Amino acid sequence: MLTALVTLPFLLALALSAGVLAQLLREDGDKMLAALKGESLMARPVLTTRPVTVRLSPRPQRVAVRPSAPQWRAAA
Repeated sequence: MLTALVTLPFLLALALSAGVLAQLLREDGDKMLAALKGESLMARPVLTTRPVTVRLSPRPQRVAVRPSAPQWRAAA
């Protein structure tokens, strides 16, 4: 009995999703087909560019100067 009760909502959901998919294909099917062929309005030809060389020189590292101990200053 439970199987019969569960089958009906499943078939209803399946029919609803098939209807939504059919509606989508009716409205936008031509656009999808053109896009798959590569003829869509959004498809643009690839621009040919020459390679660009980027030169990067790292900045010098700053070294923190620590004050030396007094006994080492006297020795210098």
